[in-house]
Amino acid sequence: MGASPNPELTAATPETAARTAPWYAGVTRYQWLVLAIASAGWMFDAFEGQLFNLTRGDLITDLLGHKDNYWGDVCLAVFLVGGALGGIGFGSLADRIGRKPTMALTILFYSIFSGLTYFATALWQVAALRFLIALGVGGEWAVGAALVAEVFPTRARARASSIFHATSILGTWLAAGAGLVVGIHWRYAYLVGVTPALLVFWVNTKIQEPASWQKAEKSDKQRGSLRALFGDVRWAKPAILGMLLAAVGLGTFWSVVVAGQDLTKDMLFRLLAADHQSAATAPASEPTKDSLLAEGVLPSEIAAAEAKAKFAYGIVQTAGGGLGLLAFGTMAEWWGRKRAFAIMHVAAVGIVPVTCYLPQTYGQMLAILPVYGFFTLGIHAGYAVYFPELFPNHLRATGTGVCFNGGRLFSAGVLWFSGVLKAEPNVDLRLAVTLLSSLFIGGLILLLFLPETKGRALPE
Repeated sequence: MGASPNPELTAATPETAARTAPWYAGVTRYQWLVLAIASAGWMFDAFEGQLFNLTRGDLITDLLGHKDNYWGDVCLAVFLVGGALGGIGFGSLADRIGRKPTMALTILFYSIFSGLTYFATALWQVAALRFLIALGVGGEWAVGAALVAEVFPTRARARASSIFHATSILGTWLAAGAGLVVGIHWRYAYLVGVTPALLVFWVNTKIQEPASWQKAEKSDKQRGSLRALFGDVRWAKPAILGMLLAAVGLGTFWSVVVAGQDLTKDMLFRLLAADHQSAATAPASEPTKDSLLAEGVLPSEIAAAEAKAKFAYGIVQTAGGGLGLLAFGTMAEWWGRKRAFAIMHVAAVGIVPVTCYLPQTYGQMLAILPVYGFFTLGIHAGYAVYFPELFPNHLRATGTGVCFNGGRLFSAGVLWFSGVLKAEPNVDLRLAVTLLSSLFIGGLILLLFLPETKGRALPE
């Protein structure tokens, strides 16, 4: 007879069960509700940000009377600055007065001022409203990221935070759909931006202040203090390095990621030019609407190309980006936060020039754009996963807001440089985007000096 099994060796311990159970095992109904509310707020954040990117051509042409890429990038830079100030200011406020009232205030901010864009009659009005919208957008992300991290248990935190950030894809799709539906009538798209105001009622009735914030409120620590954040090297170092890391992602987002639409349009315009140019005419390096019309291209053909480019970016590329955002949480749990970031940065450096120069047909571009989006956009989920893990209870939303939204201040300079580079006559769009993608290398260097937080409880 064989020896009877030792029950001490065969019985599953609680620790073993915890390791083998799905990450979502034990997540409560309230925790899912918090994730849903924070994600809805961030989804509309993304909608507000992407709406201008998808409508700015028609908006600027309508208000200025002509197309102007430079001023489009200037308006985006204003948005980045507003997001930075909003993220820092509202993040600090959330540590002082609580997550619930601050989240409600940020949602009201970006929804009301988005709706007012409908009435804009001058570009300076649009720029001013974009700044005010950005204050709410930046603030909501900081509050939402901190709230999700505080409510979810350690083993589920990375995946939940990735889901939170990945819902921005739904906002981008909503913006893309609004842009396609309204066409050149861009004003109507901004009326949709009023809808998120309804979330305020949900926030006020369902959200409770997390235990970690309540604990910080009862302590004598300086909640939401920038002086406390930067006056202590334990928090100042990750705040500064995190801000620079986010600047890489945000700078490349507005100069590289969103360029997927322009790269597709540029390729389609080249194909139209090749089909219509006579043998005696030298092909234009970067065909424009005017040059295509001069070659006899029908306005309907140009409009169709532009619609295809919007679909390629707003739907196809963004779907790949969404998968990248969702994947980051799992990667961060498998390999650690820093290694997940490193893999994404290295892959982004490689995929950008391939996307710029390899596709020769619309079908080929549609095939590669999801991969382009996966790596260049997927990095961003890491900020929601990583930044709240770097700071203590009384500074979590402040530090998170400083990292992600403070990075917008640095990325605004990148965006300005992007506009100058893309406007340079001797540098075509493909080369400009490839050169700008070298910023991902800077992110790899920064990772060397940041701590690993995988498996650690949030600092108290």
